[in-house]
Amino acid sequence: MSHGPLAGRIVLVAGASRGLGRAVALEAARRGAQVVALGRTRGALEELDDAIREAGGEATLATLDLLDGEAIDRLGASLFARFGRLDGFVLTAGELGSLGPLAHQDPAEVERLFRGGPLALQRLARSLEALLRAAPDARVVVVGDPLASEPRAYWAPYVAAKAALEAMALAWADELERSSIRVVVAEPGPMATRLRARAFPGEPPGAQPDPWAYAASLCELLDPRSTRHGERIRLLPEPAPSAIDLKE
Repeated sequence: MSHGPLAGRIVLVAGASRGLGRAVALEAARRGAQVVALGRTRGALEELDDAIREAGGEATLATLDLLDGEAIDRLGASLFARFGRLDGFVLTAGELGSLGPLAHQDPAEVERLFRGGPLALQRLARSLEALLRAAPDARVVVVGDPLASEPRAYWAPYVAAKAALEAMALAWADELERSSIRVVVAEPGPMATRLRARAFPGEPPGAQPDPWAYAASLCELLDPRSTRHGERIRLLPEPAPSAIDLKE
C-alpha cells in the first residue's frame, strides 16, 4: 500500500507469527508500512505474508528465535543491506514460563524468560540502534504488561522478566532523549492469546478481546507524528476491524 499514515516506513515487528504481533503487523501494513515480520515459525509467518498481500500490503519475512543472540546480532547488518534504515520497531514477543511457587521454579526456565525478554531487548537495541538513527523520526514500542508493576503470587519469573524489560526500554528511552527516536512501553490489557489460555485454562472463549482490539492504538505510536516518549502507556481495547476494513 502506498497510502496511509505509515506509508513508506520500514517497520520491524518482532513476535509477528501470532497473537498481538500478527495483528500489529497486519495493521501496520494496512496503514502503508513495509513490514519486516520476525518470528520463530516460518509457516505462521508465511500465513501472515499471505494475509498482508491479500490486504494490499507487502512484507519481508525473517525467521529468528530471540534466544539466538548471534542471529540478533546479524539482523541489523541484514536490514541495513536491504533497507538502510528502520522507521519503526515493535517488540511483542513474550513467554509465560511456568506459574507456581518461586521456590519450585526451574532455574533454566527462569533464565529462558529473561533471555527471551530483557536480554533480547538489549541485544536488539545493540543491533538496531544505528538503523533507527538513520531514519529521520524512528518510533519504538516495547510491549509490556500491567503486571510488571503489580507482582502477584506464583507469577514471579514472568512478572520479574516483564519489569526488567520495561525498565530496560525506559532507560534506553532516556539515553535517546536528545535523538529523534521516540521509545515507549505499551501495556495492553487482557486479550485472547495462547499465552492467556495457558495462564487461565478455565476462562471461557470470548471472555477477552481479540488482539486486534489493541493493534490500532499501538500502531498510532509508530506514527511519525507521535511525540510520546519514555512513558508506560496503558492501551484500551477498541473494536476489531472487519475483513472489509483491512482491504480498504
